[in-house]
Amino acid sequence: METVPPAVDLVLGASACCLACVFTNPLEVVKTRLQLQGELQARGTYPQPYRGFMASVAAVARVDGLWGLQKGLAAGLLYQGLMNGVRFYCYSLACQAGLTQQPGGTVVAGAVAGALGAFVGSPAYLIKTQLQAQTVAAMAVGHQHNHQTVLGALETIWRQQGLLGLWQGVGGAVPRVMVGSAAQLATFTSAKAWVQKQQWLPEDSWLVALAGGMISSIAVVVAMTPFDVVSTRLYNQPVDRAGRGQLYGGLTDCMVKIWRQEGPLALYKGLAPAYLRLGPHTILSMLFWDELRKLAGRAQHQGT
Repeated sequence: METVPPAVDLVLGASACCLACVFTNPLEVVKTRLQLQGELQARGTYPQPYRGFMASVAAVARVDGLWGLQKGLAAGLLYQGLMNGVRFYCYSLACQAGLTQQPGGTVVAGAVAGALGAFVGSPAYLIKTQLQAQTVAAMAVGHQHNHQTVLGALETIWRQQGLLGLWQGVGGAVPRVMVGSAAQLATFTSAKAWVQKQQWLPEDSWLVALAGGMISSIAVVVAMTPFDVVSTRLYNQPVDRAGRGQLYGGLTDCMVKIWRQEGPLALYKGLAPAYLRLGPHTILSMLFWDELRKLAGRAQHQGT
């Protein structure tokens, strides 16, 4: 893998993930709706306006219009830029310091980098989730916050809950990204090395990164989905004037309530769109990042 300065990795990582976000945001909208559907209700006791992936895409497009499939895009891009910029920067620092060469180093570095990125990007993810959940009453699932714009949402939350209100749900976001980041960065690096070792593809081909990303995406989705469901619920729940959640007290409380009231499989609600979203996002992000790093590395070598 080409070696580039951490500051360059920050820009490349943020750019790659923002580019991937443009293509995968419609899947995020559908996934959010499915994860909120039937909140804290036993299976079979609630209406299901969203049934399966393709039917849900059609339902969103029919009710919200085609642009409705890009709801929350601005907030999503802000989140991807902040979270992944910090994540790739910190991971690059760990690589530069040789920490990833130690046993388990890639997992630890990926988890810590992901936690820091999730904390920084949490306000943007909060607003993205709430905007994507919003729709007409007949198709509404979960609490409806009725924001109009990203800036309007920031202003409303700041005014009603103060600065800390912008970090509502961060307790679910940090473990979510820690798990996903550790799985993604660790498995992508090892999967790419394994593909190169098999010599199925030219060593410098973009197909090597593509294959590594495809393998990595499976690990990411399996590990991350339960935390993703919990994170969506924590971000979207209504809060009282003190900023306390009215449905869940935190990560553990949310997970236990979902398990008891909806069943353990509810922690994998929206699994299909979660993979269809996280899979391509992981593949595209890691592919773009890897190719951009190659270009930056070559430019750096040429300049010396």
